[in-house]
Amino acid sequence: MAKRLLGKEVNQDLNDKIKKNVEKLQKKGIAPKLAIIRVGDNPGDISYEKGATKRCQALGVLCEKVLLPHEVSEEDLLSVIDRVNKDNEIHGVLLLRPLPKHINQELVENALDSAKDVDCMTNSSMTGVFTGKSIGFPPCTAQACMEILDHYKVDCSGKRAVIVGRSMVVGKPAAMMLLSKNATVTICHTKTKDMPSVIREADIVIAAAGHPGVISAECLHPGQTIIDVGINVDSDGNLSGDVDFTQAESVVDAITPVPGGVGSVTTSVLVSHVVDAAVKKAGIQ
Repeated sequence: MAKRLLGKEVNQDLNDKIKKNVEKLQKKGIAPKLAIIRVGDNPGDISYEKGATKRCQALGVLCEKVLLPHEVSEEDLLSVIDRVNKDNEIHGVLLLRPLPKHINQELVENALDSAKDVDCMTNSSMTGVFTGKSIGFPPCTAQACMEILDHYKVDCSGKRAVIVGRSMVVGKPAAMMLLSKNATVTICHTKTKDMPSVIREADIVIAAAGHPGVISAECLHPGQTIIDVGINVDSDGNLSGDVDFTQAESVVDAITPVPGGVGSVTTSVLVSHVVDAAVKKAGIQ
């Protein structure tokens, strides 16, 4: 039976570090603050917003919510971005996406100050991920995967890692982050031929395809560590990942559950980025 890589254990370590940094900031009279910008009433956005707000409150981080109607103009949204960029009391900004189709999402994302870009929305921040330079912050979900691997002491050096999914939110940045850990990385996608045979060769698998059960027992072998990023909802409202958990748990060595795995860590990573941004701005060691 596989070991379950529980997000709550990772969160305990992350939250302890966050609280220590918040205390350092408070001693200097600084209150770390996140601004969340939401356009429209997408249920997924609202759910993530609630989770982020709750985590901020629990860790001593202020949270300002900017709620805009779905029909907001691009000009008005850019004006909001300009305001939060110039507000010295705001240390991190989370723009919930995707934006409505009448708005140029790339233009709005890249209007954000990279120093406040806590979820890798800007091209500058992504450049930091791909070059290894300290520019902005990596995507929260991709880093959550790395935090789980680090917490459970999964040695990536020299290991074969396969990522299923090539998005700029998880797949591609996670590949770069695994490369920095000296893993040998392969990215699978919809055009990959005989994907199960490719995944079977992996020591570490990050599943970020966005399709329930796309990774079944035929893809897996004993000894593997599986990080399941997928969050899928069935007709009954039940959550599941991209991995067939029941089949995988009896085969692999370790796996993250859904829910209770990557998703819970992602929110803590977001808050840690806000606090780290405040620490950098204050010049605290």
